[in-house]
Amino acid sequence: MVVCNVPDSQLAGQIAATLVSERLAACVNILAPCRSVYRWQGAVEQADEVPLLIKTRRDAYPALEARLLELHPYEVPEIIALPVASGLPAYLTWVSDSVVSRGGAA
Repeated sequence: MVVCNVPDSQLAGQIAATLVSERLAACVNILAPCRSVYRWQGAVEQADEVPLLIKTRRDAYPALEARLLELHPYEVPEIIALPVASGLPAYLTWVSDSVVSRGGAA
């Protein structure tokens, strides 16, 4: 699972549709907007962002990361991969079958 925040709902929908249509993700949850507080270039900043939960496979991560970097407007976007410890086997099989690897095992 990959977490990535984007600046607005429109871009969230565009990124989600692209990742799923290109088979880099099986599913992307677009969550409710949130307020992020962070340090950037020495200053404390705040921004409204839309979190994405991206379901993919470990071996597809390099291609997914590269595509997110192309699509994302931030200079340094939040792209964090989290391991999935376990899950419903049928769901995990669906995710695996829905994603096409592009670049070997990670």
